[in-house]
Amino acid sequence: MDSRSVSNFELKAINAWDKGNIWRVIKGLFLEYCSNSSVHGVRYFGCKRRTLFEKIWWGVMFLLSLYGCGRLIQNIYRKWDQTPVIVSFAEKSTPVWQIPFPAVTICPEMKVRSQYLNFTELYRQITRNTTVDPHQDWSNETFDLFRSVAQVCDAHILKDVQLNQTEDPNIVEKLKNVSMPLEKALFFCKWRNEGGFCTDYFTETITEEGICFTFNAQSSQEMLRSDQLHKDYQYITENRTSPLWSLENGYAENSDMDTYPLRVLGDGARAGLFVLLNLYKFDRELICRGPVQGFKILLHSSSEYPQVSRQYYRVPLHQEVIISVKPQMITTSEGLREYTPERRQCFFNEERHLRYFKVYMQQNCELECLSNYTLQKCGCVKFSMPRDNTTKVCGASQIQCYNAAEDDMLLEDVKYLVDKSFDFRAKCNCLPACTSVQYDAEISQAALDWKSLIEAYGDSLDEDEGAEFSRLSIYFKEAQFITSKRSELYGLTDFLANCGGLLGLFMGVSLLSLAEMFYFCTIRPFTILRAYQERKRRESNVFFNIPPPITEKTK
Repeated sequence: MDSRSVSNFELKAINAWDKGNIWRVIKGLFLEYCSNSSVHGVRYFGCKRRTLFEKIWWGVMFLLSLYGCGRLIQNIYRKWDQTPVIVSFAEKSTPVWQIPFPAVTICPEMKVRSQYLNFTELYRQITRNTTVDPHQDWSNETFDLFRSVAQVCDAHILKDVQLNQTEDPNIVEKLKNVSMPLEKALFFCKWRNEGGFCTDYFTETITEEGICFTFNAQSSQEMLRSDQLHKDYQYITENRTSPLWSLENGYAENSDMDTYPLRVLGDGARAGLFVLLNLYKFDRELICRGPVQGFKILLHSSSEYPQVSRQYYRVPLHQEVIISVKPQMITTSEGLREYTPERRQCFFNEERHLRYFKVYMQQNCELECLSNYTLQKCGCVKFSMPRDNTTKVCGASQIQCYNAAEDDMLLEDVKYLVDKSFDFRAKCNCLPACTSVQYDAEISQAALDWKSLIEAYGDSLDEDEGAEFSRLSIYFKEAQFITSKRSELYGLTDFLANCGGLLGLFMGVSLLSLAEMFYFCTIRPFTILRAYQERKRRESNVFFNIPPPITEKTK
């Protein structure tokens, strides 16, 4: 037949092929595999010297081993697929000068100065008259201003009042005109133990609390997509840029200590921020914001747009508040870039596009999601929400609507678990950013006897002004902190190693054993078919008495 030797199994397979019995061919291949396989227990299946009971026993043992191995591999795969990431502490501490000092947003609780609007008096007149007539004792302009200020007051006070205003496109301009100006609200500032005007450090920011003042945040050009936003007003008036810093990469190697956003060299009050805050007694407004007067303080990342009402610290009047900051930073190893965001549970900045924000952060994404949801529910958005030129700004009569929209969107997370039709927030897909910084705080405060201090200096304040001061100090508690890091818990190498260990333990299977199975399922049948075709060709030549071709060996 052939110059090479032919095994007994191959000869039987060729004869079976010659007779057209495919099942005998498959049986011959199976018996040949059993006699040569390196997988434990398989060789007993085709051994003629084994009794039927022995073959059944080995078959049961093989199936049990295969089942146990498969279940354990399934568990490993589930763990590799669903929890491939572990968050652990970094090997080294991070000095505070490698991260920006926290951005600080300060919002006065006084929303309108009394010289422009007596909110309490007008509120009393409105609540005494169930139907509002702007032609009574106040002008249209005064009533419009009241409705604009109402959007930054406590929502419950106007719950049953009909204000008849669905849109208010000029609300930001009106709030800026009547709110406390920056140079008066922030009386004196000191940064890294150097005093100066607060206007050198703080800029105006539009938040849901009205006009606030922010320190050390990125500029509007770097944080927001100006080509997608409306042109009516700026959300952030900061003009300083940060070309040598990004949230994911940190500060560039060639940056100095004065690079923006600002940073400090170490811990302690001398290296931090000091602000002397001021409100006026005659501007107090208890109806609008309640009995607690003073300021709200928010610490946030420089790339995060401030949302003061979600979490804040209070600085009451006549008090000194000291905030000792402990940063919490999470980074992500480069090895996780190959994973999908759903598996690693975070987004790198270039992976998640936001319509209104250039920098991806979970808080920015949720704000954009809330803006879209509010527009869908109310047909307009609150003045502090990002929007385009075609989106309307809600008026005072929509206060309950956009507040309820925020609650409903949060409620959808609960409803989505049982009804997948509530998927608006799920579609927003606001996973955490792969690199994020949060600033936890420890607070202490004490009474501030500022009047005695002024008298000690031999100065006095005009009693008509009614100035009331508070003092705020913010600094890092420690010079170094421990960074958390997302890294691979089970990589592909670990997964294959665990699978190989289980296959070796239960089945005695190696990579070559799998190659052996592949060989007998694919290559070996074609080898037998070729041998069969060669045999038929030779038999045909003998029948027609055709001499074999002349080769070098027959010369």
